[in-house]
Amino acid sequence: MSTRRQLLRLGAASGFLGVTGGLVSLAGRSGAAPAAARPVRVGNQTLTPFTVPLTVPQTLRPVLRTATTDYYSVTMHRRRLEILPGTRTEVYTYNGDLPGPTIRATSGRQVVVRQRNRLDMPTAVHLHGGATAPGDDGSGTATIPPGGERVYTYPNRQPHATLWMHDHTHHLEAEHLYRGLASLYLLTDRTEAALPLPQGQFDVPLVLRDAHLDADAQLVWTMDDADNRTTILVNGRPWPRFQVQARRYRFRLVNSSNLRFFLLQLADAGDITVIGSDGGLLEAPVTVPYVLLSPGERLEVVVDFSRYQPGTSVVLHNLLGPGPFEQVGSVMRFDVVPARGRDRSSVPQRLRTLPPLPTPTVRRTVELRMDEPGTGHRAYVDGKVFDPNRIDTTVAWGSTEEWTVTNGNVFMPHNFHMHLVQFRVLGRGDGPADPAESGLKDTVVVWPGQPVRLQATFDTWRGVYPYHCHMVDHSAMGMMANLRIV
Repeated sequence: MSTRRQLLRLGAASGFLGVTGGLVSLAGRSGAAPAAARPVRVGNQTLTPFTVPLTVPQTLRPVLRTATTDYYSVTMHRRRLEILPGTRTEVYTYNGDLPGPTIRATSGRQVVVRQRNRLDMPTAVHLHGGATAPGDDGSGTATIPPGGERVYTYPNRQPHATLWMHDHTHHLEAEHLYRGLASLYLLTDRTEAALPLPQGQFDVPLVLRDAHLDADAQLVWTMDDADNRTTILVNGRPWPRFQVQARRYRFRLVNSSNLRFFLLQLADAGDITVIGSDGGLLEAPVTVPYVLLSPGERLEVVVDFSRYQPGTSVVLHNLLGPGPFEQVGSVMRFDVVPARGRDRSSVPQRLRTLPPLPTPTVRRTVELRMDEPGTGHRAYVDGKVFDPNRIDTTVAWGSTEEWTVTNGNVFMPHNFHMHLVQFRVLGRGDGPADPAESGLKDTVVVWPGQPVRLQATFDTWRGVYPYHCHMVDHSAMGMMANLRIV
């Protein structure tokens, strides 16, 4: 996350994400859209935002449970689903849904997932944020051929976290994710379960993404095409509405977009309480007027709707482009109704205790860069395009390292995702990390001119794992490298 002032300064200086309809103009219209939005044009349809109800991904049931393990079966195949009302869009799915069904797991209890590929291209499934053995990581070359299957084992030897699963097939990951191969994996533990946070129907995942739909309501795939992906989807529904009681809700925000950043703010700039990030709960809640999510990042937040009168409608805005405000400037609407029963939930001032940071023994610098617009179409880590057969970095098992990740571009943001480990963000530039970045992270924004210092301990598995930009069009263009733990 970054402060609003930093975002505005970057946008004014560099035109980040476009000047016309981009960061500066959207931020300037914060809270401007009424609860009853004007119709927008999508393909050959006219759609009024906030008319489609939000749907929540169903929970997947195990096919078998033993004393130690839950077993699941998932099939990847094409499906024609309703995204725009009255039309069908072809998407790639896990078990026929967009996003796919949610796996709910418990720390210390193993999960085994049999993935069957009924698509006509190879696939690979990565548990984003999971600590897994190399063969279960879903790294891009360990693919499932068309008609084949693969069994992934997830030991869940890590704390509570909002994780997600998505395709990671080398060079195809961007298109496969864009076409729909994503689902949630929610991991709980005793610490989280004992807290009086909102739960059950009041604990709601919101998977955010964008899309470009043609005149026939079909997804248009073009690499690195941020400007035209201006239909905003939440849990696969365009600009939905969601009825909420006048009480606290916990939202698990997941940015499953290929390229789009979301800077989210309620229409009245009301408080949003951040309680968790990629790797689970923060030590203490952080109350902010907006939150930033880059592709692949997750945040857990609490919003107290009891401060609104029943009958109030509250729009969740996005303050970042590219795209026209009427489309990308709104995400969804919350319609407040009277609370049914007493709200016994609360947000404790202490959520968890993180282990102390060890002293790093190795320091490294990593540069993310891609060809500037008009000069080429390749992307690099430390000046090299990804080669799946090359080892770029070797780390000693059990070591703690400090990495400084830099952005070699002038105008373009990146972010950084490391497989296997959850790291801690130590600081940005010459300053500290944002308070909401104080927890465990696996994905972090890297702005031009603002190096990010992070610290990781490599004490789980040995083997080869990738690290890369999680603007996955960039990683598919080569912004990825391999790490070997020995």
